[in-house]
Amino acid sequence: MINYVYQLLTPGLISVKYKEMNLRDKVIVKPTYMAICHADQRYYLGNRRAEKLKQKLPMALIHECVGRVVLDPTNNYKIGQKVVLIPNVPSKTHNKDMYENYEKGSKFLSSGIDGFMREFVDVPADRIVPYGDIVPENIAAICEFISVTVHAANRFKNISHNIRNKIGIWGDGSLAYVLSCVLRQTFPNSKIAVIGRDGYKLSQFSFVDETYFSDDIPEDFSIDHAFECAGGEGSYYAIDDIINYINPQGTVMLLGVSENKVAINTRDILEKGLTLIGSSRSGIEDFKKAVLFLEDEKFRKRINRIIFEDRPVNSVQDIHRVFETDLKTQFKTVFKWNL
Repeated sequence: MINYVYQLLTPGLISVKYKEMNLRDKVIVKPTYMAICHADQRYYLGNRRAEKLKQKLPMALIHECVGRVVLDPTNNYKIGQKVVLIPNVPSKTHNKDMYENYEKGSKFLSSGIDGFMREFVDVPADRIVPYGDIVPENIAAICEFISVTVHAANRFKNISHNIRNKIGIWGDGSLAYVLSCVLRQTFPNSKIAVIGRDGYKLSQFSFVDETYFSDDIPEDFSIDHAFECAGGEGSYYAIDDIINYINPQGTVMLLGVSENKVAINTRDILEKGLTLIGSSRSGIEDFKKAVLFLEDEKFRKRINRIIFEDRPVNSVQDIHRVFETDLKTQFKTVFKWNL
């Protein structure tokens, strides 16, 4: 079976490639909704180092996607069943003592291999997670994004000490927002403080206990643990603030992505005995838990507040349009995939 794959050849240039599909032992899924991640935008705009772009492209973008099963020779799923697609491809020699998303030899769709911008997607049966009709497709589309914060919250729970009176989150974008939703559900007895720079974005965090502008943090402010979700050039300032305001032996979860090296105040890290943990991507168990979160009405309503649904994609020109729209969207852009 010949499949249509919509690849980014060079920044801003998308072309259709025809590829043979595996119909023998893979589940065939028709994508229905997708969401755009900052990583997709960096490739689309060419905001990566030239050597990285040369190494990764051509490549189909998008790693946040839901769809419906159209063929399953493995007999694990029903035809028409709604599923979330998992972009992480574990190593063939997967070590159960390692998280699948960090293991050497693992791959990630839309990061060196084709993402979900295809007519059909052929995936192993263990790379999809079903979800029910209670979750609308346009909300389920960001399940991968939610799973990333679920993974971070789980690692934090396993590593940090049990004094969790107040947790600080640096950043006011989509990642910080979804993480706040997950932490609110996971640690209901902890106070959550969000530190950001954008007044409108901070106003959306109505369910947390405290919000502050990064240039107006009270002198007596303190937290037991912290999550850095700023990324980019803001990573340095966020990490520096965290080290300053966190209590001794706190855990710092680093989630923000920066293209450049970030200076860190190691003297105070040592004096306070802090633990810094890098957290990136997620695995199948995180996806399953993310689906469970979305089945909760309160959680789902909070997530829906940051989703902007663009018009359906019916052509290559529409692909360009949604990437342009996303640049003007405050939080997450999703769209129906009709190609």
